[in-house]
Amino acid sequence: MRVAAFLVALTITAGTPTLADDLGPWGEPHLTLTPRTEAERVRIQTVLAPPSDFSVPNTFEPRSAGAATQIDPQTRALFSTPFPNLPADQKLDFALGEALFEKFWVQAPASTISSDGLGPLYNTRACSACHVQDGRGMVVGPDEHTGLVLRLSIPGDGMQPEPNYGFQLQDRAISGHQAEGKLGITYKDRPVTLGDGAIITLRAPRYSVQDGTQGDLAEGTMTSPRIAPQMIGLGLLEAIPEADILALADPNDVDGDGISGRPNVVWSREFDRPMLGRFGHKAGNPTLRQQSADAANGDIGLSSTLFPAHWGDCTKAQTDCRDERHGGTEAQDRVELGDKALDLLTTYVAALAPPARHNANEPQVLHGKELFHHSGCTACHTPAFVTHRLPSDPARSFQLIWPYSDMLLHDMGEDLADQRPEWQASGQEWRTPPLWGIGLTAEVSGQTSFLHDGRARTLLEAILWHGGEAFSARETVRRMDAPDRAALITFLESL
Repeated sequence: MRVAAFLVALTITAGTPTLADDLGPWGEPHLTLTPRTEAERVRIQTVLAPPSDFSVPNTFEPRSAGAATQIDPQTRALFSTPFPNLPADQKLDFALGEALFEKFWVQAPASTISSDGLGPLYNTRACSACHVQDGRGMVVGPDEHTGLVLRLSIPGDGMQPEPNYGFQLQDRAISGHQAEGKLGITYKDRPVTLGDGAIITLRAPRYSVQDGTQGDLAEGTMTSPRIAPQMIGLGLLEAIPEADILALADPNDVDGDGISGRPNVVWSREFDRPMLGRFGHKAGNPTLRQQSADAANGDIGLSSTLFPAHWGDCTKAQTDCRDERHGGTEAQDRVELGDKALDLLTTYVAALAPPARHNANEPQVLHGKELFHHSGCTACHTPAFVTHRLPSDPARSFQLIWPYSDMLLHDMGEDLADQRPEWQASGQEWRTPPLWGIGLTAEVSGQTSFLHDGRARTLLEAILWHGGEAFSARETVRRMDAPDRAALITFLESL
């Protein structure tokens, strides 16, 4: 990768891109686009305007993903339904991709192509083991968690792996190898007094490497716990015009509202160029294909043409790990997750349908929506976008979607900081997570764990952890009386 030139300061001035643009400065080479007409731009600006009447839902608001909204999951899990408007010729690819997503990989060699290549060090044997029913990971307590990993790096030019453990602590290993250790979590109670005198107890986590087999972490090692996010609507997020996202950025807070918002510009391995980051807790990957390949390599240990290291995250110091037999064959480009398999996997994760809103017209939900807007939450959780016109991809083309995210980085304050930079993201910045489907978390996953590390057990706890740019909105919510807090949470649970 020609990353050196990329690592110079990348800046964007507020207001440079506008909704009238079809492309931002970095472009979207993975999409085939048809430019919007002037009449369409006017329509989009009208439909995306903030509501002035909170007594009724916005037009089309209950359909979170436009024509791609899941209305009736029937026999499938709530988050595992394909876009209902997915063309017939893509439904088979979706099913094959689902099989790869649920596949449990095994140690090489195996008799079946695209089944072996696990590890040698890994965190999970299947994508679905972390994203259970395509939902988010869960943290029940210090010793009970699913889909939670610990990222590692050391200061340097760009992101540098910890020399003994790599970029991620691997808590499992194939036969003949030792896992690197396990993630240790301790919690300390932190009471927060609400405006009406009620007390909410947050749990403040502290993380460590326990039973490490590769010695002590290098001095200055930066750590970041990351929990598996929900999978719905990712293909629609990828189809949001870059220019529309960048139009929301205000890195120097020119309008003085206390909200900045910055794009994370990252390196595309597929296109060998900088692109807008969209995926991951810090928007560290530009496309779903690269995000999928990255996760397969780091979490399962699978090589691909984008991440060709057969040994996954094994470091130069772990020579036995790097010398282990791998599962690459000529039939799959000498890698373990061949391009065809990666394309099928990407098709699956791109086409998981967000569910329809429920109870969107109930008075308490509408009151909560008004509070959400007036509290300043929409300064980061942008309600809606209209996706690109994509002539070869009708399921994602020109859809009015309601993800409630601006896809930008925001400083969330010291309490949520991991102090681990990632491309343009600082140690206190996180991408605004989409909120669609958040009210179904307990039904999908069996319980609720929110924020980047699952520390928040309820939506109110998650709000009370907000700081930095979100401090003012957090304080508005904290000072609410009980009926208004209940209405706000009811609105969030309706998404």
